[in-house]
Amino acid sequence: MSLDKILSIAGKPGLYKLITQTRAGFVAESLLDGKRITVGLRNNVSVLSEIAIYTLEEELPLREVFLKIQVKEKGGKTAIPHKSDKLKLEEYFFEVLPNYDEDRVYSSDIKKVVQWYNILHENGITDFSDKGEEEGSEEE
Repeated sequence: MSLDKILSIAGKPGLYKLITQTRAGFVAESLLDGKRITVGLRNNVSVLSEIAIYTLEEELPLREVFLKIQVKEKGGKTAIPHKSDKLKLEEYFFEVLPNYDEDRVYSSDIKKVVQWYNILHENGITDFSDKGEEEGSEEE
C-alpha cells in the first residue's frame, strides 16, 4: 500500500487508510483499531505522500524521511518511543536527518513522524520507495 492512501485526520489519533470516496467525503479505516469512520469534506485531512519536512536546503518528502529511519533502524521500529521527551526526540531526529531545519520543525512534528513510522511498520506498510509503491507492497 502506498502513502497516497494513508491519511492523517486533524483531531483524530493515529493514521487512517482511505477505503472509498463518497458524495459528502470519504470512508477511512483506522490503522490503530480497524474501525471505519466517515470523514466529511470540511475535516482537515493530510495525505502522507503530500507531507514534507523542512531541511536547511529544501523540503524533504515524508517518505524519504521514513526511508532514512528505516535504514537507521535496519527495518525495525524506532529505538525511541514517540512519547520520549523533547530533547531525546530531537537528538534522534538529528541522527536520522542531520540537516533538518530546527526553527521550522517542532518537537511535536518529530513526535508525529516517529509515531507514524511505527504505526506504518506495525501494519506492514514498509515500502517507502518512490515508484515501487504499486508493485512492491502486494504482500498484504
